[in-house]
Amino acid sequence: MDKKKGCCGKASKGFTLIELLVVIAIIGILATIVLVSLNSARQKARDTQRVADIKQFQTALEMYFDSNTAYPATLSLLTPTFMPTVPKDPTGEDYSYCVGDPTTTYHLGIALEDDGHAALDNDSDMGIDVDHPADTCATHITGTDPLYDVGP
Repeated sequence: MDKKKGCCGKASKGFTLIELLVVIAIIGILATIVLVSLNSARQKARDTQRVADIKQFQTALEMYFDSNTAYPATLSLLTPTFMPTVPKDPTGEDYSYCVGDPTTTYHLGIALEDDGHAALDNDSDMGIDVDHPADTCATHITGTDPLYDVGP
């Protein structure tokens, strides 16, 4: 930076207004990029938590089935024997759960935020069963795509 002559012939030390504005603009752009990346990471973390909760539910449901030869009517019946607490979705929503008729089937699901999540490749994709539209369990699960859903 060149020293510029200010008042009374003395060299002024400092930045021009343009230089300060350019630096502030660059900092703003970098902050925006970081925030966008952070939101994406948070979204993936919430989806990972949802998938982990579903796996925990599946294990507890199978243990309940082994003990009772039927699946529970509600997920709250799994506590405290088969799991310490019933997990909630990271955004506070309940997981969708229903028991089929007979009670030897169930359906468990939650909507994921990332439609490209790897877990969606291996879920049951039950949604509404066109072959058995009267199945109340199939029509019970609600949510928008992408819906991660599992059964026994």
